[in-house]
Amino acid sequence: MEKLLCGVDLGGTKLSVGLISTSGRIHDKITVYDHVGKDEITIVEQIIRLIRQLISQNELSESDLRGIGMGFPGHVRYMDGHTLTTSNLKGFKNFPLRQAVADHFKIPVLLDNDANAQAFCEYKFGAGMGYDSMIFLTISTGIGAGIILDKKLYRGITGTAGEFGHTIVNSDNKQICTCGNEGCLMACACGLALPYLFKKKMEQGISTSLPLPDNFDYSQVDGKMIKKGLEIDDPLSKAIVIECADYIGIGIYNIFQVFNPPLIILGGGLTSWGEFYLNRIKSKFYKLARDMIFDKIEIVESKAGRDAGLIGAAALLMQ
Repeated sequence: MEKLLCGVDLGGTKLSVGLISTSGRIHDKITVYDHVGKDEITIVEQIIRLIRQLISQNELSESDLRGIGMGFPGHVRYMDGHTLTTSNLKGFKNFPLRQAVADHFKIPVLLDNDANAQAFCEYKFGAGMGYDSMIFLTISTGIGAGIILDKKLYRGITGTAGEFGHTIVNSDNKQICTCGNEGCLMACACGLALPYLFKKKMEQGISTSLPLPDNFDYSQVDGKMIKKGLEIDDPLSKAIVIECADYIGIGIYNIFQVFNPPLIILGGGLTSWGEFYLNRIKSKFYKLARDMIFDKIEIVESKAGRDAGLIGAAALLMQ
């Protein structure tokens, strides 16, 4: 029997552990949401417990696995498996996550940034199949990217390459990014920016047809709420989507100028805003790129879906 891969997708709101075949098929998985707010040691213990539970309920042993690949939502020093920073979880500053898990198993353990894991999934099994180079851009609570160059993940000197969410696209924007800077793409166009954008546009006099209570808490604004606004043709929601899309278009233009890739894949929760959003992104990009595009560049949606991080983390073992 072919050995399975074990993937761990540690996110800000969910933790998934799965057994994955080398063809990218999920054999079995467990997803929990009760890790939020816990410290590093407690989360490590939970990951170990879930891996062992998954092995046991599938009547396998550790030797039936090729290894464990983990995706982490933040900066990772790839060579030594340390997490450096994260905006989505408590703690994990310069934390030896890979070794903390590896101490409990005899099989190889790898750790990488979650966007790198998603990118590798798209490259191996999704919209990136058949391409030697591509960029995967995830647009969700935050913004990150994974870079495939000549069939290999490019991580940079530390392991933090691809943090396009922290490229500065509007120095006049007063929304402070999680990194502490103003004007980052993340501060302009991801889930974290939505409460700020909603309040700003209300103050600008843009009306909304969304039902809001008198004591409305702007921190409750999220992608799902804006999507509902789009569905009822809400002017304020449409204005937010247009602004976010334009900044993503600027971000893609910058990626195009730096890497000149044949393919850019868009994934993450905010892509659920649909064709209106995606078409606006492309329109902004092509307006900026104009006649500087000499060879065809594809901008497409992710094919791997919600489990891209889980499958990709496991697939890292196939590098």
